Amino acid sequence: MRTVEGGLREQHKARRRSRILEATRELLRDNPESVISTERIAERAEVSPATVYNLIGPREKIWEALAAGFMDELEHRLAAPGAGDPHEVIRSTVHLFVSDPAVSRRMVREWEASGLVLDRSPLTQLRRALAEAQAQGILRADIAIGGLAAVVGTACVGALHQWVAALIDDDRFLARALLALDVAVAAAAADPHRDELLAPLRTRGRG
Repeated sequence: MRTVEGGLREQHKARRRSRILEATRELLRDNPESVISTERIAERAEVSPATVYNLIGPREKIWEALAAGFMDELEHRLAAPGAGDPHEVIRSTVHLFVSDPAVSRRMVREWEASGLVLDRSPLTQLRRALAEAQAQGILRADIAIGGLAAVVGTACVGALHQWVAALIDDDRFLARALLALDVAVAAAAADPHRDELLAPLRTRGRG
């Protein structure tokens, strides 16, 4: 009986936590530059400020909680069959950012301002996908996958910040992120796959 009651309590807490995070997203969509206070979040979520504090933490923790929600959704999308391809990791990540631009832009700016170090990031997914490509013989065995993923990640973060600043649009964000990946994997291609991995770059060159 206690186990059942404990399980129900956890489910209830999870639902309230989800409601709090969605309320935060709604506030950002209403006014992306607004001050997100615990009181405003509580009012929108129809819970007490104490509940927000207990389930999320201090106000600055809201950005960490949104990051965790972002990664939960990304990992869910990448769990689909065939979604572990490096290109699909990039596409899914970019599409997730641009699907909710008001929230994403504010979230990234707050991450940067707070110096938040994410426990999980798309780089982990990208590293895993590149390692699988190496195991399949698509990438050379002597390539350090961690370094390759870091190079791609750095370029993608640069494109992300340009998008956050509205210097590039959604399509350009995706194109620049995919270009960074294509250049990296072409440079790391195993001989039997070199022409195949160079093909996207040659197509861009003709464009």
